[in-house]
Amino acid sequence: MTITGPARPSTAAPAGGFGPRFLVPLVLGTLLNAINSSMIAVTLAPIGHDLGAGAAETVWLVTVLYLATAVAQPVMGRLVDRCGARRVLLTGLWLVCGAGVLGTLAGSLPMLIAVRVLLGLGTATGFPAAMAIVRARANTLGVAVPGGVLATLATSTQASMAIGPTLGALLAAVATWRATFAVNVPIALLGIVLAVRWLPADGPRTRSARERVDVTGVVLFAVALVALLLFMLRPEQALWPSLAVGLLLSGALVWWELRAADPFLDLRALGGNGPLVATYLRQALAYLAIYAFLYGYPQWLAQSDRLPETTIGLALLPMSVTTVTLSALGTRLGLGVWSRLLLTGGALFAGALALLLTGAGTAMWLLVAIGFLFGVGQGLSTVANQTALYVQAPAERIGTLSGLFRTSQYLGALASTSVIALSFGERATDSGLGTLALVLLVTAALLLCVTGVDRGLRRVPTH
Repeated sequence: MTITGPARPSTAAPAGGFGPRFLVPLVLGTLLNAINSSMIAVTLAPIGHDLGAGAAETVWLVTVLYLATAVAQPVMGRLVDRCGARRVLLTGLWLVCGAGVLGTLAGSLPMLIAVRVLLGLGTATGFPAAMAIVRARANTLGVAVPGGVLATLATSTQASMAIGPTLGALLAAVATWRATFAVNVPIALLGIVLAVRWLPADGPRTRSARERVDVTGVVLFAVALVALLLFMLRPEQALWPSLAVGLLLSGALVWWELRAADPFLDLRALGGNGPLVATYLRQALAYLAIYAFLYGYPQWLAQSDRLPETTIGLALLPMSVTTVTLSALGTRLGLGVWSRLLLTGGALFAGALALLLTGAGTAMWLLVAIGFLFGVGQGLSTVANQTALYVQAPAERIGTLSGLFRTSQYLGALASTSVIALSFGERATDSGLGTLALVLLVTAALLLCVTGVDRGLRRVPTH
């Protein structure tokens, strides 16, 4: 791939072709991944209680969704290009609908894990399909992609992820944790109806999607990631063969992708675009910290008997409100991308420090304030990093590079599950929370360093 120039969102493009009928089905498609990734955070403990599983086992419900999505996101981007964006989006929504039914009826943890894999595959279609449909509409109108449309997609995803824990707690309180799976059915069905009615139909297929997908690269990437993750999640078992397989396949992946005509991961292009790689790294670090808190903190609150399970979601409400508010304000805060990313690192560092001081006797106001600090980090990070992505990515590859952007986020989330498993083991204790806080302090410090030395971020325009 040749780096020919940045793709910039436009602030002057007409909005007539990007109205509610166009945006609503896209928003429904993209929010499903976010809401499923966060909604389960407050139900891990009751799921484990009902199905007889410990914290180190139920965390797989988190892990497999991100693993499936991390692998599927770039692949779905390719399928969008070959088969048509609306076709792929509708297929994903049907998968989500089926997963919602199966999750509601599941009677074992392995069954639920399989359902989460299906959810990951289905929800992975939303973002690349939305980006392709938006780009196609912009091309039809002869304008650049409107920055307001991109902000709407980003904000809806952030808002969904933020309200997920509260929604999950409410659904679990009214019904049981099974309601957090059942809720996918009406959302997916609504998305299907609106997509069929309001989104433009795809053109005829010209080639088989399989002919252009780097299947070998996808398989190497997936198996290498699974092998490395198994080692990280089970350090007490010393799974050295798993580590060896992961490293060996990672080397094979690099060798193959450097020689593939149409690689799954275009390593040459990424190596030549340092600012974009830094953006991926910032997104991964930010979401490692955010998700480690989002999944680890509720487990500690529940298993340390600080709060009843039905009220834990309310303790995370300040995080949700802060995230949604800052995401919605976006550029109206008057801060540039560099400033927002520095504030992200600072807020996450302060939140981790407060978490380190948390224990059995911690006052309720501090438990609430910690959520606020992580909400600041979550609310500022994604929109700022996404703005940097659109400036740094070549326009002709924005779909694939956007998929890799989301993959970097999911890899951060996957790393967070490893951190939680290493910190808590079978039960979330005060000492385990302290270990988690130390890891988050280091992560936030790295994020501040990566942001601080990137002078190019100061020149990224605010849209």
